[in-house]
Amino acid sequence: MRPLAGHRVAALGGMADRPLARFLASLGAEIGGGIDGASFVIDDLGLDLLDDRGIIVPDNAVHVSVTSFGSGGPHSRWRGGEFVASAMGGALRVTGDPDRRPVKEALDACTFHADMAAAAGAMAAHYARGTHGRGQHVDVSIQQVAFSRNFNGVLVWQFDRRKLARVGGALAYGKATVKCIWKLADGWCFHSLMTGRLGAPANQGLSDWMDDVGADNPMRGTDWLAYNRSTLPAETRAVWEAAITAFFATRTKAEIATEGLRRGINACVANEPADVLADPHLAARSFFGTADGLPERFLGWRKGSTAAAPAVHSGTRPGPLSGVRVLDFAWALVGSITTKTLGDLGADVVKIESRTRPDLARLDVQVSVSQPGNWDDKPWFAHLNTSKRSVSLDLKQPDARRLIDPLIDWADVVVENFSPGTMAKLGLDYDSLAARNPGIVMVSGSVFGQTGPMAKEWGVDGTGGALSGRTFLTGWPDRDPVIPGAVPYGDVIVPYAMAAGVAAALQHRRETGRGCHIDASMYEISVQQMRDALVAAKRGERPARTGNADAHAVLQDVFPALGEDRWIAISLFDGTDKSRLDAVTGGDIATWTATREDHAAVAELQAAGIAAGVVQDAGDMIDHDAQLRGRGALVQLDHAVLGPFGHIATPIAFSRDAFTPYRAPSMGEHCDAVARGIAGLDDATIAALHASGVFK
Repeated sequence: MRPLAGHRVAALGGMADRPLARFLASLGAEIGGGIDGASFVIDDLGLDLLDDRGIIVPDNAVHVSVTSFGSGGPHSRWRGGEFVASAMGGALRVTGDPDRRPVKEALDACTFHADMAAAAGAMAAHYARGTHGRGQHVDVSIQQVAFSRNFNGVLVWQFDRRKLARVGGALAYGKATVKCIWKLADGWCFHSLMTGRLGAPANQGLSDWMDDVGADNPMRGTDWLAYNRSTLPAETRAVWEAAITAFFATRTKAEIATEGLRRGINACVANEPADVLADPHLAARSFFGTADGLPERFLGWRKGSTAAAPAVHSGTRPGPLSGVRVLDFAWALVGSITTKTLGDLGADVVKIESRTRPDLARLDVQVSVSQPGNWDDKPWFAHLNTSKRSVSLDLKQPDARRLIDPLIDWADVVVENFSPGTMAKLGLDYDSLAARNPGIVMVSGSVFGQTGPMAKEWGVDGTGGALSGRTFLTGWPDRDPVIPGAVPYGDVIVPYAMAAGVAAALQHRRETGRGCHIDASMYEISVQQMRDALVAAKRGERPARTGNADAHAVLQDVFPALGEDRWIAISLFDGTDKSRLDAVTGGDIATWTATREDHAAVAELQAAGIAAGVVQDAGDMIDHDAQLRGRGALVQLDHAVLGPFGHIATPIAFSRDAFTPYRAPSMGEHCDAVARGIAGLDDATIAALHASGVFK
């Protein structure tokens, strides 16, 4: 299925080689040609430079700009690039070892993320054009997209005035720092102890393996269902992690991939690019089955049967997806951010939840205002679940179908991110949904995709990073790999690809009457970000960690500024840049920066035409960054429990169909309203369902 077949994309600047162009091509669009007659125009210049050059995009085109700082605002003309945008967007600040300067993520992480957000914006505007017949400008700032990943850092600053630090190969969950990169006998693996029902079997599997080989095991006898990674005492965690470190040091990559998998410990090898190219799971899914052996597919498509095109609903909320109806079965970040994006952009989202298996973001106690056992006081959940209604249901009870069946009839879209096979057990797989609602568009997000030998294995954000080669290539050549300690990656790039697929499918359904099932694999989309490393591996090279160096820059690094842990990121792309920097600094960059306040120094460097940025923390971005403030990177919403605070906005701006999000729901807040208004149940029936525990 190629929903953009027949559409042409004009690429300006360097966009023809960017992930956004590849994504649109994967949907069937032709890339190339001039702007006249193009259905889409994409650029990396922004409105300011386009205006300088006298370039006018036709009004009926969907025009997408992806730039370092976005169009308009005090920094729109600043020089940037991946490294500087990462610094100004907060991702660089939390990546690296605590005893060294910050280090960049592998390749073009923030730019790739921004291009996926732009894909979602482009497809939403494409759908809106199908509604009202007009094109519009879609604007994406790489800095703002990087900032939007930083919800852990944002919420601990907002609620506790704390700043997260670099933690090497660990993850920072607000109050807890959890090690997740482990040295093996012949490489590295990713593993973390997970909270609650999701993590309990995997945690027990690791404990049992340690016992079986006679390793020291201080975790023996732990009640893993009661374990919470956010509240485990730091002293206990230190003892556990020392024992796990010793255990993993005796294991090999092959053992992790075989015995670890058999035991279900949810660990995975930190692959090198050559390992990715040889992966049997990707081969089984024909991911590299292209003429050049490089991946083209971002999403898998299974087209539905032809039916009469469903009615297009008129919505009451603003946004390009106004009127779209979404039934949300998500319970983890990938699904939650997908439906947040759809809801923020105007769709009516009904989230199905359960107190027996709650959304993971309702569990983690990351800040002082949150308490264990309270479903509704987690700002993490609030950030990730704006613009949704909540219905709490025990899906295993037959009477839950009294609501589910009418909701299936009502929905245009179903979103889920369970392990493949789970929805079928509930009678909610695509075939069952399409039998009832032939035009439905279903999107499934998982780590490995819906098919292949690993399909039913589960994983987390770090799984995609480790398997794709991203983890292996992040860090210093003389150290172990590191990960961004507080900002996820796979969990935030996949939702935009899913949202883009949904919007493209909805417009295609208007034209053909066909629904479809979209298969989004975190592993595959993460591998798409590693394309340059795969190219090198196919040439016989062995890509390695390079710190902050970049093949496209003559010099790139961070330099100390005045104050504790204050840094300035600088990228020099040619000899002219080097001459400009020497004229300002006298040739000794570190000495010059170390005596200057970072923001003032960056302003001076930018005035000289040098790509430079402050390595910003959450306080810098929230309290002092005029560019982010002007773009509405945080939107003030009044939460039912937490009160008013700034929520992370979906980082896409539309010139014609501006959107307005609303606050996240309390658990089951809208049970009665949905039962009455959508399912058509009367008050007596609703009361009986409450009494029988269906609304659980």
